[in-house]
Amino acid sequence: MLNNNIKLNKKIFDIDVERKPTRAGFGEGLLLAGKRDSNVVALSADLTESTQVHFFKEAYPDRFVEVGVAEQNLASVASGLSAGGKIPVIASYAVFSPGRNWEQIRTTICYNDRRVVVAGSHAGLSVGPDGGSHQMLEDIALVRVLPNMIVVSPCDAIEARKAILALTEGGEIGPAYLRLARDKSPIITTEDTPFKLGKAQIVWGDHCDFDTTPVTGGSVCDVGIIATGPVLYNAILAAQKLGELKIRAKVLNLATIKPIDEEAIVALAKQSHGRILTVEEHQISGGMGSAVAEVLARRHPSRMAFVGVNDRFGQSGTTEELYKEYGLDVDSIVEKAKGLV
Repeated sequence: MLNNNIKLNKKIFDIDVERKPTRAGFGEGLLLAGKRDSNVVALSADLTESTQVHFFKEAYPDRFVEVGVAEQNLASVASGLSAGGKIPVIASYAVFSPGRNWEQIRTTICYNDRRVVVAGSHAGLSVGPDGGSHQMLEDIALVRVLPNMIVVSPCDAIEARKAILALTEGGEIGPAYLRLARDKSPIITTEDTPFKLGKAQIVWGDHCDFDTTPVTGGSVCDVGIIATGPVLYNAILAAQKLGELKIRAKVLNLATIKPIDEEAIVALAKQSHGRILTVEEHQISGGMGSAVAEVLARRHPSRMAFVGVNDRFGQSGTTEELYKEYGLDVDSIVEKAKGLV
């Protein structure tokens, strides 16, 4: 069942569930951030409308910089603006930023601990017909290794809007990477669903309680599923199917990959007899699943399985076709979970 304690979308299982790209939520949130704080500035690398930065550009043209097809400059100029007291948000396709300008992000932003939000749009397989050259499946691995870098992968448009607002509000926040998708995906959360950087949430627990504190004796579920990004929707549907097979599953939404919520991960591992399945629209190597494995290796060694892209590039196709091809569809997740149980 859905975790009603965090007020998720009750229409999530409806055929006509609302769908919206996470990049659209980012664009809406960036506009709100600009209205809230005049120090927020936006920069684009000739992809303003595709990354949904055009709303900010139209509202605040004097706080927008178009650098052209020059992603290295995109990062370096943003670092300078941050040094001058601004809060820059740079947007491009993830395959170009952080893909093309990783060294500039490393040296001018992270090394100097500059407050810059790197918005990587069109990440994952959902770029669809654009094919393997534009389907960025390595970005989480690239950015989570960088010191000082926060890494956020929202599950839907609402969470993406909350994420960019959180990353640009007051407080001591350093460099951050916000992972965004091109294609429309189901709305899972609501305006009332809590969101906090660095905190994971149990979104589904089939015949289970939703307590995230470690338990002693027995288990409260048969398998724990940890998912990030829009593919969380498939993880929830898979958990529902597992329930029909008398396999109790809990699903954890890991929106913030770094800093990672170790306590929630360890608690889920203890509640599931150390059976953990990770689900992500990314290479298995170096991704969110690897980050979870690092936590459990230190704190609660567990039996794990990984759903993701296994050492392959993407290719052209619809999101549904590609999910099936790469084992990210609901049935594939179910089979992986059954293998653990």
